[in-house]
Amino acid sequence: MNEITPGTIEMEPIGYVENDYLEPGYSEKVYQTISKIIIKEELAEGLYRIEDFEKLYILFHFSKSKGYDLIHRRRYDGEISGLFASRTPRRPNGIGLTLVEFVKVEGNVLHVKGLDAINGTPVLDIKPYIKKIEEESD
Repeated sequence: MNEITPGTIEMEPIGYVENDYLEPGYSEKVYQTISKIIIKEELAEGLYRIEDFEKLYILFHFSKSKGYDLIHRRRYDGEISGLFASRTPRRPNGIGLTLVEFVKVEGNVLHVKGLDAINGTPVLDIKPYIKKIEEESD
């Protein structure tokens, strides 16, 4: 049996979200909205060939969410579930993950559609969605 190693994990955001959503809350409209992800200038070269991918995973920090409930009512269907069976922003580590559509890239600005993060949200990482890898089964 493995024990969880105590300690902290430090991460430096690679950028932040820019959009019209100022407060947390569920809205179907967010999935049709274009958001900008402003990447730090010194990391902009890392966007090279990002346009090769139609979809991207955006990993971000729910910086405005505080605390969590292990059992709660899901916002999207009203069902009671555990937090690990939901997409609640109120999580032990406050990490969000969304699969978005690539729109375009301009310098250090990545335009995406469907990001359910609010304005100013710290972005931790971006990874391409590769259908062959994601849908591969043993």
